[in-house]
Parts: sequence; C-alpha cells; structure tokens
Amino acid sequence: MIEIRDLAVSIGAARLLRDVDLRLMPGTITGLVGESGSGKSMTALAVMGLLPGQAAASGQVLLDRQNLLDLPEPALCGIRGRRIGMIFQEPMTALNPLMTIGDQVAETLLIHQDMARAEALARARERLDRVGLTAPRFPLSLYPHELSGGQRQRVAIALAIALRPDLLIADEPTTALDVTTQAQILDLLRELVRDEGMALLLITHDLAVVAGMADRVAVMKAGEIVEEDATETLFRAQSHPYTRQLFAASRHVPDRVTVAPDETPILRVEEARREYALPRTSAFATPAVLRAVDGVSLTIADGESVGLVGESGSGKSTLTRAILGLDPLQGGRIWLDGQAVTAGRSMPLDLRAEMQVVFQDPFGSFNPRWRVEHLVAEPFHLTGRPRDWRARVGAALEEVGLAANDARKYIHEFSGGQRQRIAIARALIIRPRLIVLDEAVSALDVRVRAQVLDLLTDLRRSHGLAYLFISHDLSVVRGVTDRVLVMQNGRIVEQGPTAKVMDAPTHPYTRQLIAAAPEIPADWV
Repeated sequence: MIEIRDLAVSIGAARLLRDVDLRLMPGTITGLVGESGSGKSMTALAVMGLLPGQAAASGQVLLDRQNLLDLPEPALCGIRGRRIGMIFQEPMTALNPLMTIGDQVAETLLIHQDMARAEALARARERLDRVGLTAPRFPLSLYPHELSGGQRQRVAIALAIALRPDLLIADEPTTALDVTTQAQILDLLRELVRDEGMALLLITHDLAVVAGMADRVAVMKAGEIVEEDATETLFRAQSHPYTRQLFAASRHVPDRVTVAPDETPILRVEEARREYALPRTSAFATPAVLRAVDGVSLTIADGESVGLVGESGSGKSTLTRAILGLDPLQGGRIWLDGQAVTAGRSMPLDLRAEMQVVFQDPFGSFNPRWRVEHLVAEPFHLTGRPRDWRARVGAALEEVGLAANDARKYIHEFSGGQRQRIAIARALIIRPRLIVLDEAVSALDVRVRAQVLDLLTDLRRSHGLAYLFISHDLSVVRGVTDRVLVMQNGRIVEQGPTAKVMDAPTHPYTRQLIAAAPEIPADWV
C-alpha cells in the first residue's frame, strides 16, 4: 500500500495542497478528479519527488513504511521507474526528441536492471507491442516526432510500465487519444492492475472514464480533497456542492445554432490525396508509401459547423494541414471561397487570412517570450497591422471573456482554459470565415470545456463563423456540430447530419467508435 497522509505543499505564501489523505491499495484503481489548478498533478509530483525546487512539502508519502518526502535525491532516483512509474499528460514534452522510442523504453531497464543492451531492446520491443505499437510498422528506430499524439502516449505508457512498478500514476493518460485507442489503453491499464497487482492513481477530468475504471474516486478542489468514496456511491450521492457542479458541467450541451442552407460552400475539398514514404526496413528494400489521405471530398458552408472524427492515424491531421495550406497534395484540389488553396508561399496572404486554426495545446502554440498583445496580434502579418491594433487586441480579449489589460501579461500567467480563450482571440483578430479547431477542448476540464463550447457557439452566432471541429470526444461533436464526417485509413467512410450518424450509424467503423466511447451509467446520476 502507498499511503498519503496530511500532505501539504506550498510555494512561499501560496498553499497549493493541504491535508491530502489517500490510500492507494495494490490491485485497485483510485480516480482523482477536479478542475485545472485543483492540485491533482501537484499531488502526483509530490509522490514522485518531482516538486519545483522552491516548493516546501510536509506530511507523509509512505512506501514500505518509508516517507518518500524524507529521502535524498539519489534514493528517489532508485524508486522512480522501478517502484513508481508515471505517465504524463503531454507525451511530446515527456519524451526525449533526440532518442529513438526503442532507446527510451530500454533506458529504464538499463538504469534499474543489470542486463545487456540487446536484452533491454528486446524487452522494449515487447512493451511497445503490448501497447499496440507493433512491428514492422513501428520499428524501435522511430523518433517521437514521427508518431501521432496518440502513438506518442503509447510510448510513454510502455516506458512507465517497463519494470512493472508497484504504483503507476497516470496523469490524464488518454486526453490526446481517440475513443477506440482510449478504450484499448484503459483496458491495458486495467489488465496491468489486475495481473501485476499494482496500484493505479488515475488523474483525469473525464468523469465517464472514472466511472468505468476506478474502484474509488477522490474529488479535489483548491488543493483539498472535498469528497472521497467508492465510485458508484460517490456518483449517486454527489454530497459536496463542487462535485455536483462538475457533474452538471460534464452533461452541459451548448445551445443549438441554426444555419440557413448555402449553395456556395466556403470550403470545398475534391478527391484530396496525400502520401508519405515509410521508413525503409533495410537499405535494399523498396520504399513503401502510406496514403494518409485517400480521395477525400467534403464541403463546409458559410456559418456551418462540421465535425471530423476518427482514430489517431486515420488522416485527420494530414487532411487539416492540407486544408490550411501547410502540406501539398499529390492529387485532388482544395478551394476556399472559390480560390485554390496551395501549400507554401504560392498561397496569397489574403486567402490565408480567410481561415485560422486553434490547436489542441494552447501553451505549445504560443511563444512564451511574447506578451499576450503580440501573440494575439500575430495574424496581422497576413493583412497588415492597423494603427489601432492594440485596441483591437483588447476588444478580442474581451470578446472571449478576458480583460483588455490581460494583453500586458505573459502566457504562463494564465490557466489552461484562459490560454485556450487567448488562442481563440488570436484566431478571431482578423475576422476569418473558417476556423479549424484541432482538439481545441480535449485538454480542458469539464467546467472550462463547457465555458469554451458556449463561447464558440456565441461567436459562431454573432460572426457567422464556419467551424471544422476535429475531436475524439463524440459527446462534444454531438453538441456543437451540424454534420459529422467519419474518417478511417485516409477515407471518409460515413457522413451526414450529426444526430443521424450518432444515433443510427450505418458503417461498422462508426458503430465501433460510438461503442468505444465511455459513458456514465444512466442510473448513477
């Protein structure tokens, strides 16, 4: 058993955690839920001994009756990876971009066990196979940047379970994953807990995931655990007001926006085809080609919201890059407002200004050295910076629910939800007609997600914006889109009005996606 007693963490006068108590029993899964900034990840970092240097911790984190908070760094290094493993939320920053995936998984084995490099690589191959990155498509020689977000998260999980630790901490492990991949990863984690007898601390904002995974749930607010109980008991009772707020936000659906039919679409894609060369298996092998986008056609009308769903590697991101004019096509055409979309400098700046993008990770998409006023004003390079640009930045910030004087701050001074609002303000500043939202709310907790979805709905109504909404969260797609496109292996396999596709899917793959989506049992809430 790993036991946390009276854990408190502070930085200066700021109390980040107070009186945190948790018992993490072998063979059980404990869910830890709460908003961004509630202290969930700080609790995990305290257990791992990875708190910021200026942080002061008190209380106990007991492993084999030994308080980990009292151990020196060399002793903690012998525990991390071997006794306690951790899966971080953002795999691209958790993985070393200069090391192959095989070397990164093998590194843990070489550090903690006396084995030859060849044996460590063979064990790494076994672990990667177990998380679904099978050979020959995913050789050990691949680097993180050659994988999708979901595939990188699988590498991070393989690394964390390499030595079958006593405690596995999973900090939002499925945030970046599509529903079928998420189901596979959650099944894998559940299997590891059952077969290896490890304890799992599952940190997530997805209440449906917790309902299907956890034996017990703790609800955290402002650094304190306000409610803890067996999962079904907590879901039914919701004794604390904050717990009830979280559940209400998870069921929130934005108001429906009605769009009049438009015979002339703002975006038209016809028979788009995009190919990549796969890594050679040997110096003499014939190069293989992956057709990531294979004859895709679609349209988006002015003011329409269209969803695009599918597994990681289905071609969604590749298609998006082609639509944005970032990648060239090997076949087919794309038109925006009747003009051809081309990759590179040949695409006119005024055409680029017609569409903007909001990325999944708002922090990673901003220059941390710039103030917010320069970040939001960045798209003006497409249209020329007007004399009143600062006033326009202030107005854009107010339009997304922030203050005009926030323009003088830096991006690290904002929460995750506020950063995503800034990303939306940046997309709006030049008044585009189409906004591509690439997993724009997947990293947000349920209350902030509800606020951002309401904001997007209001902006669509007031500005007549068209959205291409890419998401693996089918409940979000159902709530904010008029039509949905389902993509598999580079092709659109089903499309139609969102409600019709979700309620009566005709393609087996669509039915598979919907069946894999986690749900809270109807009689629990």
